[in-house]
Amino acid sequence: MRNLPYWRLSGFYFFYFAFVGAMAPFWGLYLQSLEFNAFQIGILMSLLQVMRIFAPNLWGWVSDRSGKRVAIVQIAVGLSLLSFIGVFFGTSFYWMFVVMSLMSFFWSASLPLVEATTFSHLGEKASRYGRIRLWGSVGFIVAVIGLGYLFDYVAIRWLLWAVLAIVTALLLFSRHIPEAEVLAHHTDHLPIWHIIRRPEVLAFIGGGILMAAAHGAYYTFYSIYLVDHGYAKSSVGLLWSIGVVCEIGIFLWMPRLLRRFSLRQVLLTTFVLAVLRFMMIGWGVGFVAVIMGAQLLHAATFGAYHSAAVQIVHRFFKGRHQSQGQALYNSLSFGVGGTLGGLYSGFTWDALGPEITFTIAAVCALVGFGLVAWKMRLEK
Repeated sequence: MRNLPYWRLSGFYFFYFAFVGAMAPFWGLYLQSLEFNAFQIGILMSLLQVMRIFAPNLWGWVSDRSGKRVAIVQIAVGLSLLSFIGVFFGTSFYWMFVVMSLMSFFWSASLPLVEATTFSHLGEKASRYGRIRLWGSVGFIVAVIGLGYLFDYVAIRWLLWAVLAIVTALLLFSRHIPEAEVLAHHTDHLPIWHIIRRPEVLAFIGGGILMAAAHGAYYTFYSIYLVDHGYAKSSVGLLWSIGVVCEIGIFLWMPRLLRRFSLRQVLLTTFVLAVLRFMMIGWGVGFVAVIMGAQLLHAATFGAYHSAAVQIVHRFFKGRHQSQGQALYNSLSFGVGGTLGGLYSGFTWDALGPEITFTIAAVCALVGFGLVAWKMRLEK
């Protein structure tokens, strides 16, 4: 990895996903402490995904034309921090809606641009992406285990200060990421729609939307589901961390895995394992071994899936379309899919129950498998 700014990129991923490790498992619990109902929690949590529908494409478009990816990342993280400070000044549903909307709009800009920057630095060694990205998983683990134990002893309101510290650290770290050269490609003169309209690209995006929707109930209600069934908050943190430890393993193993299997084969396998995982969570919450087994599958449903997906995006979108390609993947897969997942789980959690909600998640993954198997092909 000579000449690769390994630790500077890795450090950004560390703090970015430390934020996710604070928000995904515990923000729903904080909202629950404010006495919001399941539907209100679903709406507020979905805002983290809703803004991914619009914001990354706007920021990606500006980045590809200005060539200033890192500067835009720094601006976006700074405005995210400024917006988040609003949570200290009100707790009503409408106030939280406004604050989380603003924070999410700016927050969603940074990751696609850093992903594109990372692949530009890697060049032809894209399979080594996992060795950088794994530090994001380490950051997630540090946050989720540390805060999980902390909240067994202090009020959940301390989460606000923890998130504030993490985002401040991320802002400071973002100032040390170097810009990367964007190599010209023969498709640069074509509009991005020329790439998007290809059947294999549409199938990939559709599958990504369904995979993110399948994870909607998990990211919104998994911690609440476990706590309601008697799991301690420290145990919740450990269960989240089990999945992420396995995720680190798959990131390290991906270069070897991709020497034996194609990106398409890896992607299809992750959909099958997602079906199994969400059925295990929905119907096996009373059995610790089943829940632990489901968390081991996080290595596939997030780790292997995401690693394969971002490399597929890198293949589809070249040259000046790189930032927009990563932004499009994030906005449609995580934005549209994550929003649908948060909303349907908010509707069904109380009305139909957690078991049916996670069964719907499994069905989403199954349909995603069918779509990718039907239409997505990759050139060797």
